[in-house]
Amino acid sequence: MKLLCVVPSYWPAFQFGGPIYSVHNLNKALVNKGVNVTVYTTNVGLDDGNVPINEEVNVDGVKVFYFKFIRFFEFLGTTGWQFSPQMTKKLRENLKNFDIVYLNAIWNYPIGVASYYCRKYSKPYILSPRGSLYPSTFIKKTWKKRLYYNLIARNILQGAKAIHYTTEDEAKQCHQFLRLNNRAIIIPNGLDLSEFNDLPNYESLRKKFPNLQNKKVILFLSRINWIKGMDILIEGFAKLKKEREDVHLLIVGKDDGDNYIEKVKSCVKKYNLENFITFAGALTGINKLIAYCGSDIFILPSYSENFGMVVIEAIACGLPVIISDKVGIANEIRENNAGIIIGTTADDVYRGLKTALESQKVIDIMKKNAKKMVYELYDINRVADRMIEFFKESLINGK
Repeated sequence: MKLLCVVPSYWPAFQFGGPIYSVHNLNKALVNKGVNVTVYTTNVGLDDGNVPINEEVNVDGVKVFYFKFIRFFEFLGTTGWQFSPQMTKKLRENLKNFDIVYLNAIWNYPIGVASYYCRKYSKPYILSPRGSLYPSTFIKKTWKKRLYYNLIARNILQGAKAIHYTTEDEAKQCHQFLRLNNRAIIIPNGLDLSEFNDLPNYESLRKKFPNLQNKKVILFLSRINWIKGMDILIEGFAKLKKEREDVHLLIVGKDDGDNYIEKVKSCVKKYNLENFITFAGALTGINKLIAYCGSDIFILPSYSENFGMVVIEAIACGLPVIISDKVGIANEIRENNAGIIIGTTADDVYRGLKTALESQKVIDIMKKNAKKMVYELYDINRVADRMIEFFKESLINGK
């Protein structure tokens, strides 16, 4: 099977969050199982010197073409819609050579132009919105998204053989909200669990950050964005800090735009927490693992979250997790008694943290359940097998 994966940004553009990891993890696993995978993407988020442009690059066994994007439509976003004439040319010339096309995201030029040529050449394509179709995503830049949806995105969706969602919550909300008639398939993101076999020790984090010595470290690791619930995190932590001197909040991640990190820091200052909250910036590779393995609790109090790859990573590192009920995998966490589910208020954050710190027996049970859940549901090899069957079915039905 010759599969073309089209995605606006790709590994190692880590600042774009979970999809960068999940799409690449899937592609690697598909290649290992004999699928001929090629990725067409742009160099958004990557300096020109980081990756070769407009030529094939081997990335962990995956054939990747990074096409130069042009900031031509700035009014559509800071990345200018990822407009790429070079990608257009490559799609026009080569798309007919693939059996099936896998589109990831929807609000970007690469997805629009790829779906156009799929329809033109009668090539079946699957679309995975990667959380970009939740009703909440229409809250910001409403008129722009509605205009784009009515002019372009609606046709992209209608032409897809099926829509691939990564959680039941995403499928339910998006299909109902947009009244889609396409086949919906739910297959979760996967994690390469072999990467979590040899983990750093607990003290490694304290060697990097001596101020964390003898502290219970609460880890937030994600993009610095309003949608991640950072306002309620800071306020909830402030309430906890009044009761406990041994807690410290470690914030790991990069500002996602609009200089939101300054608002977060202002909130920290408001509650006089400058000495009790550490901003570590973006961490990747071994440094990210050190952050996970040296922390005591992981928290993600998002107002909206399609999946939550960081939650699965935290569990794989042995951390107890606290997530809001708006995180895509909250239902799975709840059903498996694999973590603490909270609402989206500062009081909810406070109570969740207090429970995690004071109920060790409950937490130990949750951690054991969580590890089992990750191996059963999110092992990338199992996920890849399901995706291959899905592609094969779509290919047969597409002819």
